[in-house]
Amino acid sequence: MQNIAVKVVVTPLLIGGASLAGRRFGHQIGGWLVALPLTSGPVAFFLATDHGTTFAGHAATGMLAGTISQLAFALAYRSLARRAIPRAFTTGCAAFAAATTALAFLDWPAVPTFLLVTAALAAGIVLIRRTGRTTDTAEAANPPGWDIPLRMAVATGVVLGIIALAPLIGPHLAGLLSPFPVFGVVMAVFTHRTHGPGAAAAVLDGLVMGLAAPAIFFLTLAITLPPLGLPAFAVASLAALATQAATMFTIPHDAVTATR
Repeated sequence: MQNIAVKVVVTPLLIGGASLAGRRFGHQIGGWLVALPLTSGPVAFFLATDHGTTFAGHAATGMLAGTISQLAFALAYRSLARRAIPRAFTTGCAAFAAATTALAFLDWPAVPTFLLVTAALAAGIVLIRRTGRTTDTAEAANPPGWDIPLRMAVATGVVLGIIALAPLIGPHLAGLLSPFPVFGVVMAVFTHRTHGPGAAAAVLDGLVMGLAAPAIFFLTLAITLPPLGLPAFAVASLAALATQAATMFTIPHDAVTATR
């Protein structure tokens, strides 16, 4: 019961804080920030406490591979951002599902998986740069008051759902499903609705730029969980934050704007 209480409190606090920071510093920065493993990270921790570090270590490798699925979602949604929100969202989800289905047959060790993820991220960054910079073309609107509470509720539901399903679907598939970009999806959809397609694409550009951090997080976790146990999460978190700080230099200076 105590574990459930922690899950219900920690996850919404993480998404609430990330949403407020993104609202303050702009769309691309917001997308970059929510690339951090704010849902899959807690899922991995609770899998370790509930099912052991060996189970969680295997799941971490699946979560690492799931970075490719996040990339697929972002690129697919971005490619149709000029169309209606339902079409762009549905296409993004289909891309995530297709990538996850393919990756379910790829049960590689952590290091080869990381090399594949790195190649995919490099290709994704080249693609978004070749297709042009994103700008905010619509006038900003005040977001609804229920925006952040909804994000918090959805993120908490996803974390609890994956943890409940994990014993049934196994660590690899649980790891692949948990990186679904809940925060990125909600931020992109609501930004699309209130600020227009250019702003939504900017969120997704930031998300792609920030995906190196979760990749490093789960690589570190997969390698260090067996020998270190739960302290591996502190090591992985430091590695992810250092990577996130480094990737900020890939974001154009004029994308760091204040939005109120």
